[in-house]
Order: sequence, then C-alpha cells, then structure tokens
Amino acid sequence: MDSGSTRQTERGPSADAAEGLRPHGRGPKVRAAVLTATLAELADVGYAALTIDNVARRAGVHKTTIYRRWPDRESLVADVLGEHIAMDFPIADTGSVEADLRQLAQAFVAWVTDAPGRMIFSAIYSDAARIPGIADARRELFEYGRRRAAVVTERAIARGELPAGTDPAAVIRTLIAPIYFQLTVTAEPLDRAAADQAAQIALAAARVGILRHTSSAGPQTPAGTSQ
Repeated sequence: MDSGSTRQTERGPSADAAEGLRPHGRGPKVRAAVLTATLAELADVGYAALTIDNVARRAGVHKTTIYRRWPDRESLVADVLGEHIAMDFPIADTGSVEADLRQLAQAFVAWVTDAPGRMIFSAIYSDAARIPGIADARRELFEYGRRRAAVVTERAIARGELPAGTDPAAVIRTLIAPIYFQLTVTAEPLDRAAADQAAQIALAAARVGILRHTSSAGPQTPAGTSQ
C-alpha cells in the first residue's frame, strides 16, 4: 500500500464528511448562514436545547467554523438577537396621538406574534437573559421602542394632546405591559383588539399626567382641560 492510499485510509468517512461541510470562504455568506440557522434552531427548540452541533448541521458548516467566530453558544445567540433586534416599527404621524399609539401597539403585536419576533422575545425573557450579551439585546429592544415612542410623545406634547414632561420610556412601558402580560402570563391570543386596548391604557395614563418624568414635580392639568 503506497503512502497516498495510506493517507486516504486514515482520513476515514468522518473526515471526508467534515471536509464536505467546510464552507468556501469565511465571509458574510457564512456568517449569514450561521445566524439564520441559529434563529431557526431557537424557533424550533428554544434556547435551552440549542447546541452548536445542531446549528452547524443546519447551516451546512463544520462546528469549528462557528467556534472561530463565536467562542460559545451564548455569544452566538447574543449576536443573532442583536442582528434581529431592530424591528423596523413605523413611526406613525397621523396627527393624533391616539392613532399613533394604536399603530405602534399594532406593529409590536404583529412583530411578537410572528415566528422570528416571538422567538427573540421569548429568548430575551428566558433564562438566557442572565447572559450579558443577551441582557444587552433586551436593553436595546426597550431602547428601540423608547426612541419610537419619543417621536410620538414629542409630537403629541407639541399639539397639546399630552402634558409637557411626559416620559416616552414610561409611555412605551405602559403600552407594552398588557401585551407582555397577555403573551406570557394568560397566554390569550394577541390580536388587533389587544393592541388597541394597550394603546388606550397608555394614552389614558399619559393624559392624566402620571407618566411624566420623575423630575417633573407637582400636579399637572391633563391636556385638553382647563384649570
């Protein structure tokens, strides 16, 4: 047996299979394939059951390719969440804060009931949330919502629909709270009516002045009323 045939024998079928999985290059396409596979695994089995081996198999790469970029499962999942955290919610400008908040709530419900959004939302509020990278993704998710609520809130204040000093962070928390409760506690179906009700709750709280910045001291007359 010559040296060439010896080398072929030593490789064995597992080595051939590993080479078959080896991606051509390490560019954006490989990264995209791994992130897509991770998202699909999260949707199928959840964070607790996710493994690098299964992600690699689904992505069609060898697991060493993944480990070269992501040292562990936690950093991989955090990267996926960071990649998909921007939901591209529209910033409505209907001329009415009520309609603006309703559209914002409807966009959030549509996102969280879609498969990728539901997976991301579940992951960042699961046991995975203790991981620093995933905790950062959760903060970014809230900050993303706050920025959109800020535009809606500032326009409403300028139109005299909400009290000056209304806190956009408090508005988005109040809007999301009933949706989150329904999604995670009561497990009731989320639909357009649930979104509209959440918007009404946030609007009512903002109008009476209880969602102002904490630095805004003293009582305030609700918008649209006279002293």
